Amino acid sequence: MAISRAECVALDVDDPVKHFRDDFVLPDGTIYLVGNSLGAPPKAALAAVTRTVEEEWGGRLVSGWNVSGWFDLPLTTGDRLAPLIGAGPGQVVVGETTSIAIVKAVSAALGLRRDRRVIISDLASFPTDRYMVEGLVKALGGYEIRDLRDLRDGEDLGDVLSGALADDVACVLLSQVDYRTGVRHDADAVTAQVQAAGALMIWDLCHSAGAMQVDMSEADFAVGCTYKYLNGGPGAPAFIYVHPRHQAEAEHMLTGWHGHAAPFAFEPGFRPADGIRRFTVSTPHVLSYAPLNAALDIWERVDMAEVRAKSVALTSLFIELVEEFCAPYGLTLVSPRDPGRRGSQVGFSHPDGYPIMRALIDRGVHGDFRAPDVLRFGFAPLYIRFADVYDAAATLAEVLEKEHWRDERYQRRLAVT
Repeated sequence: MAISRAECVALDVDDPVKHFRDDFVLPDGTIYLVGNSLGAPPKAALAAVTRTVEEEWGGRLVSGWNVSGWFDLPLTTGDRLAPLIGAGPGQVVVGETTSIAIVKAVSAALGLRRDRRVIISDLASFPTDRYMVEGLVKALGGYEIRDLRDLRDGEDLGDVLSGALADDVACVLLSQVDYRTGVRHDADAVTAQVQAAGALMIWDLCHSAGAMQVDMSEADFAVGCTYKYLNGGPGAPAFIYVHPRHQAEAEHMLTGWHGHAAPFAFEPGFRPADGIRRFTVSTPHVLSYAPLNAALDIWERVDMAEVRAKSVALTSLFIELVEEFCAPYGLTLVSPRDPGRRGSQVGFSHPDGYPIMRALIDRGVHGDFRAPDVLRFGFAPLYIRFADVYDAAATLAEVLEKEHWRDERYQRRLAVT
């Protein structure tokens, strides 16, 4: 017999991170299990944006670039974010998007391994990773992509990599956590394996940063977004980490003005800045940094070990409850049952997954759907309660039992699923 709702409420009372929920805007009657897609807004975000518009932009106008520190936002925000991925000052820069960060990281890695012509990719990674690498290969010419086999059957990544790594591999680009299934890879072991083969390791941290302890101190590069678990807001700038051992030599192909050694000298040719600044490209989107920095105010008070412990407890509880409450209705767990191999999300497959998710959202439980058949639920430990998990599983069971999902309106796909 599963845990009772009263027992879940008791767990919430003893939760060491429960007070962080008060820092976020969460509509009444909503159980928000989509923090792995777009995090809930910090309550301080609106004030931060208002201050940037009214006091900095409105009060200082163009002087804001100097007086308000706008020009250095990619660096100062990067230093604030760095501890969340196990990095130090001067190792992370924030700006542009994850897609652009991938181009920067991969092109820099190829430049550091000029005698190697293969990029290893994983077809299970989020599509933009592969799409950007495809475009890069077409633009540069002479390179090829070597794909890993699908790992969703639980096959060990190290075994698959051993069959793909060779002396022609320049770099490997992988997601630490699979965006559909939540499969979590051993970043330390994989990084060591890749580097032992003479290649460079690039990690995509979009589904791990802010959900668990992350340590990229031995990786060569890492990229990620800030609008998921980090709560930076829709369209928040992405980040890129570059190991200090590469910063003096690494040069990427997007040689924008902000990465120039002396941008206000207006030289006719590009000359890269020293250190991590060379991985900036274009004018920082100042208004987008305001809510992200409001979120980082919260993260600077967080113990990531406590976050991870709660994540494991929430996801394990959800699996247990769904499998008990929804046993007759054809859901299949696609996430690892072992919490050590799981990120902070849980996926169940069902042939009618899309209308089921639509019906669930209309009843206040927000997850999302990933083709072809995965109902995806993300657990942001700072604001999700154990009672929310119980209620979400019970509501899913009701949607399935009463077949609410068969309503005609749920059969039509929205543009964003």
